[in-house]
Amino acid sequence: MSTLDHNEPDDQKVLGSHGPSEIDASAGYEQTDVKVTGIIVFLVSLAILVAVCGVVTYGMGKLINARMNKEDGPNSKWTKTAEIRQLGNLPSSPEMQNKIAEITRTFPTPRVQTDDGNQDVADLHQREDLLLDNYTWVDQSQGKVRIPIERAMQIIAQKGLPVAPTVQQAPLLAGDSKPTVTAPITDGFARTGYEQDQAAAQKAEAQQQAETQQHE
Repeated sequence: MSTLDHNEPDDQKVLGSHGPSEIDASAGYEQTDVKVTGIIVFLVSLAILVAVCGVVTYGMGKLINARMNKEDGPNSKWTKTAEIRQLGNLPSSPEMQNKIAEITRTFPTPRVQTDDGNQDVADLHQREDLLLDNYTWVDQSQGKVRIPIERAMQIIAQKGLPVAPTVQQAPLLAGDSKPTVTAPITDGFARTGYEQDQAAAQKAEAQQQAETQQHE
């Protein structure tokens, strides 16, 4: 019994060593999963990289602008950039609208469309609709009238399309003769359609003559 009593504390020590370890919850969050130091280092490195890129980009822009200004020379009235704030707000400024309208009227043609052609296209469709949907005179002196397209379609459906007249050959002039083709055109190895028709006609004529002689 003394041996068992002596070994019992050892078993409890072994079980206690494999049991769950104590967790310090006083901080209010898990301290072993997140490393704040790495995040801070990353953010600081990113900020430094952005700052360096900004400085390099700004320097390149200044260098390019200086090079362009040197090549273009000093600004003149043709190259001076207009101040947008001095132009005013066009939709709410009647003075600016009148000035632009005056410039448009005095500017020689062809002019650039100010509304992207929307009004011109609308006017074109309106004129087309008037011609397609109404009766209009083509030539009043000759009595020619343009009829609506719906009526024209009804007439075509009832009467059909007009047939083009056959082309008549011009009469032969004095001294002219109808052209004739003498056969054979080829040497007989590869006869043309004309030669084949002529041969068939001659064969049929010969058969007809033979039948006539037999009846006699």
